[in-house]
Amino acid sequence: MFERQVKIPDPEDIKNLFPVPDSLKAVKAERDALITDVITGKSDKMLVIVGPCSAHEKAPVLDYVERLGKLNLKVQDKLVLIPRIYTNKPRTKGVGYKGMFSQPDPTKGVDILKGIITIRELNVAAMEASGLTAADEMLYPANIGYVEDLLSYIAVGARSCENQLHRLVASGVDVATGVKNPMSGSIMALLNSIYAAQSGQTFKLNGWQVKTDGNPLAHAILRGAVDNYGNDIPNFHYEFVMQLLEGYKKSGLANPAIIIDANHSNSGKKFKQQIRICEEVMQNRNYDKDFKGIVKGLMIESFIEEGNQADDVIYGKSITDPCLGWEDTERLLLDIADKV
Repeated sequence: MFERQVKIPDPEDIKNLFPVPDSLKAVKAERDALITDVITGKSDKMLVIVGPCSAHEKAPVLDYVERLGKLNLKVQDKLVLIPRIYTNKPRTKGVGYKGMFSQPDPTKGVDILKGIITIRELNVAAMEASGLTAADEMLYPANIGYVEDLLSYIAVGARSCENQLHRLVASGVDVATGVKNPMSGSIMALLNSIYAAQSGQTFKLNGWQVKTDGNPLAHAILRGAVDNYGNDIPNFHYEFVMQLLEGYKKSGLANPAIIIDANHSNSGKKFKQQIRICEEVMQNRNYDKDFKGIVKGLMIESFIEEGNQADDVIYGKSITDPCLGWEDTERLLLDIADKV
């Protein structure tokens, strides 16, 4: 039984009420083009999608993104920094904190309409503070319309990449869209997901039959896998990446590209290991031109304070997965830029 509580306006109505300022539309267009050039191989820069596991509170997220904007001035010749402003991300078991989209105040209950308004205001403020446009995860495909005009990167999670609706909606996204490998680690399932996202589709979404042209910027994110006993299986190593490269060659997919997620099952959620993993990836890029040609970037979980906490008590500390702290993040990004 479903109890109707609050009528949520359609995405277009929300966009009209809370629009992106004209002054920022050009910023987004420029950022979209920068990221597209990396995915398509027109640029030798690396993407780095970096930021908190989940954006649970506006003030520390803005603080973090403003720091990232200042750091961007030092590395922009080598890197395209994309702040993670993950507003749909709940706790893994789906119980408790639901993510800012549903729960804009982690100490209070669900208020989706307020959440939608909050994340639009947050993304606009982040652009104004840093000059950077953000990435978010498409956890709920029906929600993408509320934020698509704000974001320059979309991620499809490991638990979603084999879901048909996620694949279909990804085919209509107009920006770079990273598809994470499934929890099983299957290369075939990952490539099939990317194929579906790159293909034109016709399907039902939010009460409409819609048609898409396909998203040629859909690509792979390697986040590690989990076996039947819950053990983490890293897949960022040279041998696995080269296997995926061979799979790409056989598939005929457009714009072969891989982003390495340094956290999750690649690090076993041991957040400090992200530093070592990034260093290994950069060594392999400099060792093999084919590895360098397909590994277009990194994904790093990072916030102001390292680690995580159960409740929203410590400013700038994750309430979901543990993250690198700012000092380690700054050193790491400068080091990555030196090795590009």
